[in-house]
Amino acid sequence: MMRKLARDTAGNTLALLAAAILPLLGIVGGGVDMGRAYLAESRLQQACDAGVLAARKKLGTTAPVTGAIPSDVSTLGNRFFNINYRSGIYGTENRQFRMTMNNDYSIDGRATVDVPTTIMGVFGFDKIPVVVECEANLNFSALDVMMVLDVTGSMRHTNAGDTLSRMDSMKQVIRNFYAELETSKAPGSEVRYGFVPYASNVNVGHLLEDDWVADSWTYQSRIDTGVNKPAVNKTYYRNWAYKSGALTDWSLVNSYPATYYAAAGADQSGYYKCEGTQPAPTWVESTVKTGTRTEVQTSPYLAVLTIESRENTYNGTRYRTVVNGSTCNVEKSTATSYVETYEFVTEVPSLSDTLWKYQPVTIDTSNWRNETKGCIEERATYNITDFNNVDLSKALDLDIDRVPTAGSPDTQWKAHYPAMIYVRKIMGDGSGTIWKPQATTAENYADTGNWWFSDCPAPAKKLTPMTSSELDDYLAKLTPYSATYHDIGMIWGARLISPKGLFSAENGVVGGRDKTRHLIFLTDGQTEPYDLAYGAYGVDALDQRRWDSGNALTLAQTIEQRFKFACTEVKKRNVTVWVIAFGTYANQAMIDCAGNGRYFEASNAKELNDAFISIARSMSDLRLTD
Repeated sequence: MMRKLARDTAGNTLALLAAAILPLLGIVGGGVDMGRAYLAESRLQQACDAGVLAARKKLGTTAPVTGAIPSDVSTLGNRFFNINYRSGIYGTENRQFRMTMNNDYSIDGRATVDVPTTIMGVFGFDKIPVVVECEANLNFSALDVMMVLDVTGSMRHTNAGDTLSRMDSMKQVIRNFYAELETSKAPGSEVRYGFVPYASNVNVGHLLEDDWVADSWTYQSRIDTGVNKPAVNKTYYRNWAYKSGALTDWSLVNSYPATYYAAAGADQSGYYKCEGTQPAPTWVESTVKTGTRTEVQTSPYLAVLTIESRENTYNGTRYRTVVNGSTCNVEKSTATSYVETYEFVTEVPSLSDTLWKYQPVTIDTSNWRNETKGCIEERATYNITDFNNVDLSKALDLDIDRVPTAGSPDTQWKAHYPAMIYVRKIMGDGSGTIWKPQATTAENYADTGNWWFSDCPAPAKKLTPMTSSELDDYLAKLTPYSATYHDIGMIWGARLISPKGLFSAENGVVGGRDKTRHLIFLTDGQTEPYDLAYGAYGVDALDQRRWDSGNALTLAQTIEQRFKFACTEVKKRNVTVWVIAFGTYANQAMIDCAGNGRYFEASNAKELNDAFISIARSMSDLRLTD
């Protein structure tokens, strides 16, 4: 019987099952507990990532000098972590999150949590520790930044509450902006910087190829007839210069709707006119003679000059009304003991005067690189009356990417020769009336090409990587002078950053990856042209290439419309445009150019710095790093 029982296997299954219960329990229980742990780890990683991304975004491009994470940055990072991984979720315990800053200003995160076990506790495993790490960095890669900077005379003024002039404040803020971008750029990436200082013109001659500039051009000038006539004494003013005091820029007082006048004919456009009143001015001017001297003039002819040194002092407020679209803006400018010095000259010529013939004069300009500072006259354009339908086959100045054709003057730029310019029937003191026909006279009409509002600014700079010392050297060249013409600044800023056209070989796609492009347009004033000035379109009052005094639009309004058109053209090339009004207000043309969220009004240096910080953050590429 015993031998039979030993050979019987009928009851072994129960014993085997009993022996397998513990291993099966471990396998199933471990799977359940490990599944919970993996779920907790996945959610913890997401929360860690969210925390460091939020913190790094909050830190922005500002580099803390202490090397520690600022409290507001830390608070925001922890808030995002807590939202994404609540305490006690999935039954977890001992949740912890810690952030640290690296030398490259990336932010590391380390999150830990304990996952209590259920069945695995039977085997002595009470909890499963979960640890995740994360890192976020804010950097730039393949970034082009073109800065179009107003360097007109008003930039020498100082905003209320500042200690530096607008020009010096702008330079310091640009240095800060550069440092932030360089600190934040990704390893191996490239940030290029370009500059277009603008006033009534731009200095771009050094960037142009020889075939891009015409070999001859016609200027509003004069020629010596070879005939002399009896001398006549003359008086005129010269050498105006700022001495002291303050003169504010034009600022907005109030606005009202302009009156609309319908077009007189089918080929004309309607226009708006301001017919409201202005406040009574309190402007007072006084003149003091500070000295007298006598000089002998030998060129361009012999004469004895009696020169009175004078000072004009201005106090009070003056007003003007400017049409901006369908709105009339009443603006004011206030002088507080504002003093200008100048000279009143009485000229007693020799026995005869030269008889001059004032007319357009064509000269050979092939040696322009050695004879001029580098400013230019724009290529062919026309008097545009409908800016919604611009003919770029005629307005070559607004055709941003057109490359000049050798031997085709319409497509080429022309050299800027200020010494050639004389404005017919305008005297040296600015008196007189513009005269378009030729004139023969012994009068010395105004050489407005040499007047302050025709000055040629510092050279523009193509997009290129820069060291901090190179940036300092370049900014040192910027000086405030001349008048405000926004259109020529935007046109050349567009040309220098466009991925096509003149500089496509340098600005196009690199290594199969396109660049991120930004244009920052900074001005401290509204458009303020002078029809006597010699600028990028010649003398507007005589050459009338872009504007005619009979137009419905004023010269200022014409320039604003061209500015807007050029801005639209550059945005078509996937360039983000930012506009900063520094010490002035952003008019509608500026707002339309930039768009919502991309224009700023900065009344002082701090607000200007804040604007640049905001722009830098928007340029950045926030990402998780390995």
